[in-house]
Amino acid sequence: MAKKKQQGHKQPDRSEREQGNTLADQLQNDVVEKLKLAKKQLQDAERNQEEEREAQAQFNRKQKEKNKSFAELLDDYGMNGNKF
Repeated sequence: MAKKKQQGHKQPDRSEREQGNTLADQLQNDVVEKLKLAKKQLQDAERNQEEEREAQAQFNRKQKEKNKSFAELLDDYGMNGNKF
């Protein structure tokens, strides 16, 4: 009789383990999905920061070109004023 009781206890233990594994698998899938989402968000944030840096650099170049002195313009474009 003791053997039957032990066998009877082993079956629920196995099903409990199976349920635990299933729950663990679900948790792992949830964790993986959360990590993927976090990675995507970080990539999007980095891309946005890079776009902002490029826009700022372009704005700075335009401002620098706009504020050049006559001497700087002559150095950049030379004495080829007859083209214009």
